[in-house]
Amino acid sequence: MSKFWSEIVHALTPYVPGEQPKIQNLIKLNTNENPYGPSPRVIAALQAEAGDSLRLYPDPDSSRMKAAIAEYHGLHTNQVFVGNGSDEVLAHIFQALLKQELPLLFPDITYSFYPVYCGLYGIEYETVPLNARFEIAIDDYLRPNGGIIFPNPNAPTGIPLPVAEIERLLQANKDSVVVIDEAYVDFGTESAVALVNRYPNLLVTHTYSKSRSLAGLRIGYAVGDAGLIEALIRVKDSFNSYPIDRFAEAGAIAALQDEAYFQHTRQQVINAREQLVSDLQALGFEVLPSGANFIFARHAGYTGEQLAAGLREQAVIVRHFKKPVRIADFLRITIGNDAQNQALIQALTGLLRA
Repeated sequence: MSKFWSEIVHALTPYVPGEQPKIQNLIKLNTNENPYGPSPRVIAALQAEAGDSLRLYPDPDSSRMKAAIAEYHGLHTNQVFVGNGSDEVLAHIFQALLKQELPLLFPDITYSFYPVYCGLYGIEYETVPLNARFEIAIDDYLRPNGGIIFPNPNAPTGIPLPVAEIERLLQANKDSVVVIDEAYVDFGTESAVALVNRYPNLLVTHTYSKSRSLAGLRIGYAVGDAGLIEALIRVKDSFNSYPIDRFAEAGAIAALQDEAYFQHTRQQVINAREQLVSDLQALGFEVLPSGANFIFARHAGYTGEQLAAGLREQAVIVRHFKKPVRIADFLRITIGNDAQNQALIQALTGLLRA
């Protein structure tokens, strides 16, 4: 039936999300989901929302949610844009702000949705190689461009970039938009949100999927100068006027209101990450520095493909990237709870001994 496709469809290479396998007693460490459930306040808010009002459309402006996010970050509501997960928010950003005459810049090893968006929207781009330590080097971005985007911490490496380096980039790059994708920032990386009021070309995106344990609700947002936000709203209202449903808005507001639960669970993940890094290093793994809820690790004695396959046989799923070749021997491992992490270590210990 491909004869009916539009021309652009033939040229697309879609993003491939992490596998969601249906295996009994699975240790699932491949999609960076939070091992701890959402705040009890979120569950209560969702239950309260289930009623007759679901026959009505949600607020097209998501006013209460925007107000909660603005208050949380010390911003104004016209500096907040919301969408169905940060992926949808990013899609609007690419279309509204990053299709320019000069090429968009992003790392050669990074979130693999970026080149997909470029293909979908016809955006020219250039990839900037990470340095020998797999780090983003700001000096490499100080050249003419139509925009810059990268995650902080980067994915899949997990390596964080100091906010001072982001500010150095903003000071030198005032003629195009700089987008910092902070999907994993809450697990030990310094946020760039504090720079928003000083740099009108800075846009920062966040998601509720990771640190707020709400991947199933699909909630994301961007904060930045009101002029950037207006561009995103114009695209959104030309695509979907009601992106945030009633459940998502209620859950998002409740999650922000339970700061104690958020701080407790994020610290649990951070503590578990540091323990897992120590355990993997004891087994001979090289582990890159991580400011995320995952780690990027390789073992000199085995290929990444061998280890991923061996773990799968023991019902432990991690993420393995065959391309680019430079990272083919790395595994991206989501931080689980203590029992899941210990099961991973036991499985790896058995594989290495065998």
